[in-house]
Amino acid sequence: MSKAAVGRGITLVVITVLMVLSAREVASQNVPVEPSGWNREGAAKYLDERMDVWFAETKKLQTSKGETACVSCHTVIPYALARPALRQAMHVKTPTPQEVRLIENVTRRVQTYDAHEPYYDFADAKKVESRGTEAVLNALILASADAEQHRREPSEPTRRAFGRLWETQRPDGVWDWLDFGLEPFESADATYYGATLAALAIGTAPAFAAGQAADATAHIEKLRGYLTERYAAQSLFNRVWLLLAATRWKDLLTKTQRDALIGEVQRAQRDDGGWSLRALGGWRWSKAAWRSHPPGTVDAAFLAKSDGFATGLIVYTLRQAGLPGDDPVERRGVHWLKANQQGVQVGERTHPAWRSHSLNYDREHGGSKGEPWRRLFMSDAATAFAVLALLASD
Repeated sequence: MSKAAVGRGITLVVITVLMVLSAREVASQNVPVEPSGWNREGAAKYLDERMDVWFAETKKLQTSKGETACVSCHTVIPYALARPALRQAMHVKTPTPQEVRLIENVTRRVQTYDAHEPYYDFADAKKVESRGTEAVLNALILASADAEQHRREPSEPTRRAFGRLWETQRPDGVWDWLDFGLEPFESADATYYGATLAALAIGTAPAFAAGQAADATAHIEKLRGYLTERYAAQSLFNRVWLLLAATRWKDLLTKTQRDALIGEVQRAQRDDGGWSLRALGGWRWSKAAWRSHPPGTVDAAFLAKSDGFATGLIVYTLRQAGLPGDDPVERRGVHWLKANQQGVQVGERTHPAWRSHSLNYDREHGGSKGEPWRRLFMSDAATAFAVLALLASD
């Protein structure tokens, strides 16, 4: 055998050994080899088309001399947080038509607080809940828009939104929140979730929130007190949202609380690298009886699996909280997200997105709760937070 052949053989053996050692190192960390990438353009088209469906199908609210669309926690808020970031990552400076329409709608609402139709007005309690919920959501949407535009001073609509936020704050520091006995966004436990959204809004516009009015500090401290005092009793879902808010409002959690929470979240990761929304409860659906079961039949097989909303929310939050991208837990979560972007039908078109399913009803198999546009509500949140997580990891 020639010296050249011997040299090639030795090189091949060395390469093989290195590959085996590398594979063993990855396996020892339980970190799978990462898929090559994900489809940004497809995710963008899914989010935009779902916002178009939302504008067309949702409840219309009388506002000034026209109508605006209701705002939702499963579709609109995730879109407002994720779509500008995705657009920037795709090097597009001009807001989408859906972004423009959303900001125009919210701006009209904050300019007519005393005259417009509330989200729900069929009972006095629902009017109060509607006012509190809308105050929080509007403040978060407009503060996020200001941040995306790198404003040094808040826009006038944002000032109005925060003014309304303080006006509707309860003496205990939070806001009345819509409760239809539906998890995770419209239940008795969702009052705390709503408070974390208010904290996220404040953290997004810290200079404005602290100096907008002489009593802003008192309002902020009341909210901090509520979040802190009730922290230990919250579901993991609510505490993950507080961790996300604490990445912008820096002293919401102590270092001990933060480290313990991150450890708990990491331990909740499933063998496949994802997280399950159902596993982030105790969920409680009925305010009157605190029932431990949902109002309708659910598909247990779907809820038993990892899903895009829980996984996207947690991976994004952990990255924002400072967990490095090469952390094994983080890498496994990113792997799951890249491996689970799938074709999802919206109307006559199919776009690559992420799925998550209702904790309250089986919406996959038709019936009164399975209308096509409602079927993807939780997948809207899943896709938006999967996008945020992957952009943060990229």
